[in-house]
Amino acid sequence: QVQLVESGGGLVQPGGSLRLSCAASGSIFSISTMGWYRQAPGKQRELVAVITSGGTTTYADSVKGRVTISRDILKNTAYLQMNSLKPEDTAVYYCNAVVTITGRAYPWTYWGQGTQVTVSS
Repeated sequence: QVQLVESGGGLVQPGGSLRLSCAASGSIFSISTMGWYRQAPGKQRELVAVITSGGTTTYADSVKGRVTISRDILKNTAYLQMNSLKPEDTAVYYCNAVVTITGRAYPWTYWGQGTQVTVSS
């Protein structure tokens, strides 16, 4: 099995910054994409950013220029650096990874439990 553990959420003032981390552990053979999604109260979960094993990144229009996704392949960890945070960035942020488990031929998508980000003065 695979576990994804997020950390780094919290309360920040508008204009502030946060860095989220997502560490994957378990019987991991390889990870293709890792990503961050968020869900605000009363809204659907939406993509924030994803990064492939080759380093290609994709961002939601709402966060472009303010957010950077990165990953450490050796540590099976992804990061989300968020700057110039706005109240509308308030949400639970979920980590996502497409993982091939050792001994299996096909990948599976795993989710973390989520970490709360609140942007408020």
